Amino acid sequence: MDFAGFSLPLWFKGIIVEAFTVRNSVGIFDVTHMGRAIVRGDDSRKFLDIVTTNDASSLRVGDGQYSLICNDLGGIKDDLLVFRLADCEYIVIYNAANRSKDFEWLSRNAKGSVELKDVSDQVAMYSLQGPKAVDVLQRTADVNVDNIPRFGSAWSKIDGAKTLITRTGYTGEDGFEIFVWDASVTRPQVAVSVWKKLLEVGKPNGIEPCGLGARDLLRLEAGFCLYGTDIDESTNPYEAKLGFVVKLHKEFIGRSRLQEVKEEGTEKSRVGLVTVNKVIPRYGFPIIRSGAVVGEVTSGSLSPILDKGIAIGYVRTGDSNSDSFEIKIRDRSEQVRLVKPPFYDTTKYGYMRK
Repeated sequence: MDFAGFSLPLWFKGIIVEAFTVRNSVGIFDVTHMGRAIVRGDDSRKFLDIVTTNDASSLRVGDGQYSLICNDLGGIKDDLLVFRLADCEYIVIYNAANRSKDFEWLSRNAKGSVELKDVSDQVAMYSLQGPKAVDVLQRTADVNVDNIPRFGSAWSKIDGAKTLITRTGYTGEDGFEIFVWDASVTRPQVAVSVWKKLLEVGKPNGIEPCGLGARDLLRLEAGFCLYGTDIDESTNPYEAKLGFVVKLHKEFIGRSRLQEVKEEGTEKSRVGLVTVNKVIPRYGFPIIRSGAVVGEVTSGSLSPILDKGIAIGYVRTGDSNSDSFEIKIRDRSEQVRLVKPPFYDTTKYGYMRK
Protein backbone atom coordinates (compact mmCIF):
# COMPACT_ATOMS: atom_id res chain seq x y z
CA MET A 1 0.00 0.00 0.00
CA ASP A 2 1.05 3.64 -0.36
CA PHE A 3 2.30 5.15 2.89
CA ALA A 4 3.82 8.64 2.93
CA GLY A 5 4.88 8.20 -0.69
CA PHE A 6 6.43 4.76 -0.14
CA SER A 7 5.13 1.43 -1.40
CA LEU A 8 5.12 -0.72 1.74
CA PRO A 9 3.84 -4.21 2.66
CA LEU A 10 0.65 -4.27 4.69
CA TRP A 11 1.42 -7.87 5.70
CA PHE A 12 3.50 -10.91 4.74
CA LYS A 13 1.75 -13.91 6.37
CA GLY A 14 -1.02 -11.89 8.00
CA ILE A 15 -1.49 -9.09 10.53
CA ILE A 16 -2.58 -11.33 13.44
CA VAL A 17 0.16 -13.93 12.80
CA GLU A 18 2.82 -11.22 12.68
CA ALA A 19 1.51 -9.44 15.79
CA PHE A 20 1.58 -12.67 17.84
CA THR A 21 5.07 -13.45 16.51
CA VAL A 22 6.37 -10.13 17.85
CA ARG A 23 4.61 -10.53 21.19
CA ASN A 24 5.82 -14.11 21.69
CA SER A 25 9.11 -14.36 19.79
CA VAL A 26 10.62 -11.89 17.29
CA GLY A 27 9.66 -10.01 14.14
CA ILE A 28 11.50 -7.65 11.83
CA PHE A 29 10.13 -4.52 10.14
CA ASP A 30 11.68 -2.47 7.34
CA VAL A 31 11.18 1.12 8.53
CA THR A 32 13.55 2.80 6.09
CA HIS A 33 10.71 5.17 5.19
CA MET A 34 11.28 6.99 8.50
CA GLY A 35 13.15 10.32 8.42
CA ARG A 36 16.75 10.57 9.67
CA ALA A 37 18.97 13.63 10.04
CA ILE A 38 22.47 14.10 11.40
CA VAL A 39 23.10 17.22 13.51
CA ARG A 40 26.73 18.31 13.97
CA GLY A 41 28.60 21.32 15.29
CA ASP A 42 29.67 23.10 18.45
CA ASP A 43 26.15 24.50 18.92
CA SER A 44 24.30 21.25 18.14
CA ARG A 45 23.30 20.56 21.75
CA LYS A 46 22.04 24.11 22.26
CA PHE A 47 20.14 23.90 18.96
CA LEU A 48 18.41 20.63 19.89
CA ASP A 49 17.40 22.05 23.26
CA ILE A 50 15.70 24.93 21.47
CA VAL A 51 13.84 22.86 18.85
CA THR A 52 12.82 19.89 21.02
CA THR A 53 10.82 19.78 24.26
CA ASN A 54 12.93 17.21 26.13
CA ASP A 55 16.27 17.92 27.76
CA ALA A 56 18.81 17.20 25.01
CA SER A 57 21.59 18.65 27.16
CA SER A 58 21.21 15.70 29.57
CA LEU A 59 22.22 13.14 26.92
CA ARG A 60 25.59 11.46 27.27
CA VAL A 61 27.32 9.95 24.24
CA GLY A 62 25.34 6.79 23.40
CA ASP A 63 22.15 7.97 25.11
CA GLY A 64 18.84 8.69 23.43
CA GLN A 65 15.45 10.10 24.33
CA TYR A 66 11.89 10.38 23.10
CA SER A 67 10.94 13.99 22.41
CA LEU A 68 8.65 16.37 20.52
CA ILE A 69 9.04 19.36 18.27
CA CYS A 70 6.33 21.98 18.70
CA ASN A 71 5.21 25.08 16.87
CA ASP A 72 5.13 28.53 18.47
CA LEU A 73 1.68 27.83 19.94
CA GLY A 74 2.75 24.52 21.51
CA GLY A 75 1.09 22.33 18.88
CA ILE A 76 2.91 19.07 18.14
CA LYS A 77 4.76 19.25 14.81
CA ASP A 78 6.10 15.71 15.31
CA ASP A 79 7.30 13.18 17.84
CA LEU A 80 10.84 11.89 17.41
CA LEU A 81 13.92 10.23 18.86
CA VAL A 82 17.23 11.99 19.52
CA PHE A 83 20.50 10.07 20.04
CA ARG A 84 23.88 11.55 20.89
CA LEU A 85 26.53 9.86 18.74
CA ALA A 86 29.57 11.94 19.75
CA ASP A 87 30.41 15.12 21.69
CA CYS A 88 28.96 17.37 18.96
CA GLU A 89 27.00 14.91 16.83
CA TYR A 90 23.44 13.63 17.06
CA ILE A 91 20.97 11.64 14.96
CA VAL A 92 17.30 12.64 14.92
CA ILE A 93 14.64 10.13 13.79
CA TYR A 94 11.15 11.33 12.85
CA ASN A 95 8.00 10.23 11.04
CA ALA A 96 7.96 9.40 7.34
CA ALA A 97 5.03 11.68 6.52
CA ASN A 98 6.92 14.62 8.06
CA ARG A 99 10.33 14.11 6.46
CA SER A 100 10.29 17.29 4.38
CA LYS A 101 8.37 19.36 6.93
CA ASP A 102 10.64 18.44 9.83
CA PHE A 103 13.92 18.94 7.99
CA GLU A 104 12.74 22.34 6.73
CA TRP A 105 11.74 23.33 10.29
CA LEU A 106 15.08 22.19 11.71
CA SER A 107 16.98 24.02 8.96
CA ARG A 108 14.98 27.22 9.50
CA ASN A 109 15.81 27.24 13.21
CA ALA A 110 19.49 26.22 12.97
CA LYS A 111 21.72 29.04 14.24
CA GLY A 112 25.39 29.27 15.05
CA SER A 113 27.75 26.36 14.45
CA VAL A 114 25.17 23.78 13.36
CA GLU A 115 25.35 21.50 10.33
CA LEU A 116 22.29 19.49 9.28
CA LYS A 117 22.38 16.57 6.87
CA ASP A 118 19.33 14.60 5.76
CA VAL A 119 20.49 10.96 5.57
CA SER A 120 17.04 9.40 5.15
CA ASP A 121 17.91 8.04 1.70
CA GLN A 122 21.49 7.04 2.60
CA VAL A 123 20.87 5.00 5.77
CA ALA A 124 18.51 2.01 5.88
CA MET A 125 16.54 1.30 9.04
CA TYR A 126 15.13 -1.95 10.45
CA SER A 127 13.21 -2.67 13.63
CA LEU A 128 13.84 -6.03 15.35
CA GLN A 129 11.17 -6.49 18.01
CA GLY A 130 10.11 -9.12 20.52
CA PRO A 131 11.32 -11.05 23.59
CA LYS A 132 13.79 -13.05 21.42
CA ALA A 133 15.28 -9.96 19.72
CA VAL A 134 18.40 -10.05 21.92
CA ASP A 135 19.09 -13.70 21.03
CA VAL A 136 18.71 -13.07 17.30
CA LEU A 137 20.78 -9.90 17.12
CA GLN A 138 23.57 -11.35 19.26
CA ARG A 139 24.16 -14.08 16.69
CA THR A 140 25.42 -11.54 14.17
CA ALA A 141 26.38 -8.33 16.03
CA ASP A 142 29.97 -7.91 17.23
CA VAL A 143 29.00 -6.16 20.49
CA ASN A 144 27.12 -7.46 23.53
CA VAL A 145 23.67 -6.18 22.63
CA ASP A 146 22.17 -7.15 25.99
CA ASN A 147 24.44 -4.53 27.56
CA ILE A 148 22.72 -1.79 25.55
CA PRO A 149 20.22 -0.16 27.93
CA ARG A 150 16.74 0.93 26.91
CA PHE A 151 17.19 4.16 24.91
CA GLY A 152 20.88 3.40 24.66
CA SER A 153 22.92 2.78 21.50
CA ALA A 154 26.08 1.10 20.23
CA TRP A 155 28.00 0.83 16.97
CA SER A 156 28.40 -2.65 15.54
CA LYS A 157 29.14 -4.68 12.43
CA ILE A 158 26.35 -6.89 11.10
CA ASP A 159 27.30 -9.15 8.22
CA GLY A 160 30.26 -6.84 7.66
CA ALA A 161 28.10 -3.70 7.45
CA LYS A 162 28.52 -0.65 9.67
CA THR A 163 25.40 -0.29 11.83
CA LEU A 164 24.11 1.79 14.69
CA ILE A 165 21.95 -0.22 17.11
CA THR A 166 19.48 1.52 19.43
CA ARG A 167 17.34 -0.25 22.03
CA THR A 168 14.05 1.28 20.98
CA GLY A 169 10.91 0.37 19.05
CA TYR A 170 7.25 1.09 18.39
CA THR A 171 5.67 -2.15 19.58
CA GLY A 172 5.94 -2.00 23.39
CA GLU A 173 8.25 -5.03 23.28
CA ASP A 174 11.96 -5.20 23.98
CA GLY A 175 13.91 -4.81 20.79
CA PHE A 176 16.22 -2.77 18.64
CA GLU A 177 16.25 -0.36 15.75
CA ILE A 178 19.14 -0.99 13.40
CA PHE A 179 20.55 1.74 11.15
CA VAL A 180 22.58 0.41 8.23
CA TRP A 181 25.14 2.96 7.12
CA ASP A 182 26.24 3.34 3.46
CA ALA A 183 23.01 1.78 2.20
CA SER A 184 21.32 4.24 -0.13
CA VAL A 185 17.98 3.94 -1.89
CA THR A 186 19.81 3.65 -5.22
CA ARG A 187 22.42 1.18 -3.91
CA PRO A 188 20.59 -0.98 -1.35
CA GLN A 189 22.73 -4.11 -1.61
CA VAL A 190 24.29 -3.71 1.85
CA ALA A 191 20.87 -3.18 3.44
CA VAL A 192 19.39 -6.20 1.65
CA SER A 193 22.31 -8.33 2.86
CA VAL A 194 21.73 -7.28 6.50
CA TRP A 195 17.98 -7.97 6.18
CA LYS A 196 18.62 -11.47 4.83
CA LYS A 197 21.23 -12.15 7.51
CA LEU A 198 18.84 -11.23 10.33
CA LEU A 199 16.13 -13.47 8.85
CA GLU A 200 18.65 -16.30 8.53
CA VAL A 201 20.00 -16.13 12.08
CA GLY A 202 16.47 -15.68 13.44
CA LYS A 203 15.12 -18.91 11.98
CA PRO A 204 15.61 -20.92 15.21
CA ASN A 205 13.36 -18.38 16.95
CA GLY A 206 10.69 -18.37 14.26
CA ILE A 207 11.42 -14.82 13.08
CA GLU A 208 8.93 -13.35 10.61
CA PRO A 209 9.08 -10.24 8.42
CA CYS A 210 6.23 -7.94 9.46
CA GLY A 211 4.24 -5.25 7.68
CA LEU A 212 2.44 -2.00 8.43
CA GLY A 213 -0.69 -3.74 9.69
CA ALA A 214 1.05 -5.50 12.56
CA ARG A 215 3.12 -2.40 13.32
CA ASP A 216 -0.03 -0.30 13.73
CA LEU A 217 -1.81 -2.93 15.82
CA LEU A 218 1.19 -3.45 18.11
CA ARG A 219 1.74 0.28 18.71
CA LEU A 220 -1.96 0.69 19.52
CA GLU A 221 -1.86 -2.18 22.04
CA ALA A 222 1.12 -0.41 23.63
CA GLY A 223 -0.82 2.87 23.74
CA PHE A 224 1.57 4.76 21.46
CA CYS A 225 0.40 7.70 19.36
CA LEU A 226 0.39 7.77 15.56
CA TYR A 227 1.25 11.18 14.16
CA GLY A 228 -1.46 12.62 11.96
CA THR A 229 -4.10 10.47 13.66
CA ASP A 230 -3.68 10.73 17.44
CA ILE A 231 -1.48 13.84 17.53
CA ASP A 232 -0.86 16.77 15.19
CA GLU A 233 -0.30 20.52 15.30
CA SER A 234 -3.79 21.07 16.71
CA THR A 235 -2.85 18.90 19.72
CA ASN A 236 -0.55 19.96 22.55
CA PRO A 237 1.57 17.56 24.64
CA TYR A 238 -0.55 17.88 27.78
CA GLU A 239 -3.74 16.94 25.95
CA ALA A 240 -1.94 13.95 24.45
CA LYS A 241 -0.58 12.82 27.85
CA LEU A 242 2.97 13.45 26.60
CA GLY A 243 3.83 16.11 29.15
CA PHE A 244 6.55 13.86 30.58
CA VAL A 245 8.84 14.93 27.70
CA VAL A 246 8.17 18.66 28.16
CA LYS A 247 10.92 20.26 30.24
CA LEU A 248 9.72 23.74 31.16
CA HIS A 249 12.92 24.61 33.04
CA LYS A 250 14.62 25.37 29.70
CA GLU A 251 13.79 27.55 26.70
CA PHE A 252 12.36 25.89 23.59
CA ILE A 253 9.98 26.76 20.77
CA GLY A 254 6.43 26.74 22.12
CA ARG A 255 7.48 26.88 25.78
CA SER A 256 5.56 30.05 26.72
CA ARG A 257 2.24 28.67 25.53
CA LEU A 258 2.84 25.25 27.08
CA GLN A 259 3.62 26.91 30.43
CA GLU A 260 0.18 28.55 30.22
CA VAL A 261 -1.49 25.27 29.23
CA LYS A 262 0.03 23.45 32.19
CA GLU A 263 -1.20 26.15 34.57
CA GLU A 264 -4.67 26.51 33.00
CA GLY A 265 -5.34 22.85 32.24
CA THR A 266 -6.66 21.33 29.02
CA GLU A 267 -10.14 21.08 27.55
CA LYS A 268 -9.59 17.56 26.22
CA SER A 269 -7.49 14.57 27.27
CA ARG A 270 -6.30 11.43 25.53
CA VAL A 271 -7.72 8.20 26.96
CA GLY A 272 -7.60 4.46 26.36
CA LEU A 273 -10.79 2.46 25.90
CA VAL A 274 -11.61 -1.26 25.81
CA THR A 275 -14.96 -2.55 24.52
CA VAL A 276 -17.09 -4.78 26.70
CA ASN A 277 -18.25 -6.80 23.68
CA LYS A 278 -16.19 -8.01 20.72
CA VAL A 279 -16.65 -5.02 18.43
CA ILE A 280 -14.14 -2.85 16.58
CA PRO A 281 -13.91 0.89 17.28
CA ARG A 282 -12.67 3.00 14.37
CA TYR A 283 -11.34 6.49 13.70
CA GLY A 284 -14.00 9.16 14.11
CA PHE A 285 -16.48 7.09 16.13
CA PRO A 286 -18.19 9.36 18.73
CA ILE A 287 -17.49 8.74 22.42
CA ILE A 288 -20.63 9.18 24.55
CA ARG A 289 -21.26 9.71 28.23
CA SER A 290 -24.75 10.03 29.72
CA GLY A 291 -26.20 10.41 26.24
CA ALA A 292 -23.94 13.31 25.21
CA VAL A 293 -21.01 13.20 22.79
CA VAL A 294 -17.88 14.01 24.83
CA GLY A 295 -15.15 13.07 22.35
CA GLU A 296 -14.15 10.78 19.51
CA VAL A 297 -11.94 7.82 18.70
CA THR A 298 -8.65 8.59 16.89
CA SER A 299 -7.27 5.01 16.66
CA GLY A 300 -9.06 1.71 17.08
CA SER A 301 -8.74 -1.99 16.31
CA LEU A 302 -9.44 -5.49 17.57
CA SER A 303 -6.71 -6.64 19.96
CA PRO A 304 -5.87 -10.32 19.35
CA ILE A 305 -4.43 -10.57 22.87
CA LEU A 306 -7.61 -9.32 24.56
CA ASP A 307 -10.04 -10.51 21.88
CA LYS A 308 -11.77 -7.16 22.46
CA GLY A 309 -11.84 -3.83 20.70
CA ILE A 310 -9.33 -1.23 21.90
CA ALA A 311 -9.13 2.47 21.12
CA ILE A 312 -7.31 5.70 21.77
CA GLY A 313 -9.36 8.87 21.68
CA TYR A 314 -9.95 12.27 23.20
CA VAL A 315 -12.71 13.24 25.63
CA ARG A 316 -13.52 16.39 27.55
CA THR A 317 -11.06 16.60 30.44
CA GLY A 318 -13.88 16.82 32.94
CA ASP A 319 -15.11 13.43 31.76
CA SER A 320 -11.69 11.74 31.57
CA ASN A 321 -11.95 10.07 34.99
CA SER A 322 -15.31 8.47 34.34
CA ASP A 323 -15.53 4.71 33.82
CA SER A 324 -18.89 4.87 32.04
CA PHE A 325 -18.59 5.50 28.31
CA GLU A 326 -20.11 4.27 25.11
CA ILE A 327 -18.99 4.51 21.51
CA LYS A 328 -21.37 5.01 18.65
CA ILE A 329 -20.96 2.29 16.01
CA ARG A 330 -23.27 3.04 13.09
CA ASP A 331 -26.78 2.98 14.60
CA ARG A 332 -26.00 1.47 17.97
CA SER A 333 -24.04 2.25 21.12
CA GLU A 334 -21.45 -0.10 22.62
CA GLN A 335 -20.21 0.06 26.20
CA VAL A 336 -16.49 0.68 26.75
CA ARG A 337 -14.23 0.77 29.80
CA LEU A 338 -11.65 3.44 30.48
CA VAL A 339 -8.15 1.96 30.87
CA LYS A 340 -4.62 3.28 31.12
CA PRO A 341 -2.48 1.91 28.25
CA PRO A 342 -0.70 -0.33 27.54
CA PHE A 343 -3.76 -2.47 26.99
CA TYR A 344 -2.00 -5.80 27.61
CA ASP A 345 -0.90 -7.41 30.88
CA THR A 346 2.62 -6.02 31.36
CA THR A 347 3.69 -9.10 33.35
CA LYS A 348 3.08 -11.24 30.26
CA TYR A 349 3.82 -8.90 27.35
CA GLY A 350 6.03 -5.91 26.62
CA TYR A 351 9.53 -4.91 27.64
CA MET A 352 8.57 -4.81 31.34
CA ARG A 353 7.48 -8.46 31.46
CA LYS A 354 9.09 -10.59 34.16
